Amino acid sequence: MSEGASGRLGFPRAMRIKHGRDFSRLRRQGQRIAYRSVIANWIELPADKTSRLGVITTKALGPAVVRSRARRLLRETFRLHQNELRVPLELVLVARNSIVEKKLPDVESDFLKIMRQAGMLKS
Repeated sequence: MSEGASGRLGFPRAMRIKHGRDFSRLRRQGQRIAYRSVIANWIELPADKTSRLGVITTKALGPAVVRSRARRLLRETFRLHQNELRVPLELVLVARNSIVEKKLPDVESDFLKIMRQAGMLKS
């Protein structure tokens, strides 16, 4: 995936889903699983592609500070576990209301549970 010379995992802009048409396509054509604080929509990509992530936080979560924190938690979770994915994905993570009081380990646990259920993690 994307590792720098120092061995750090990266999440450059090229790995972000930014356009509404891409979010819509994933919602229409992709698979979906919801678990606790996260909803995941994804499409598998060919092996020669790079995984991409989009994050959705709605105003129902709360003020901008709360929504920004939820986005940071979801992006960091993906960044930490991107090399554990079996195949490259286009993935959209939607924050649910319960993410507001969660810490990073809890969000990671929810994300990994979803990816295991979907069979997207390496053994």
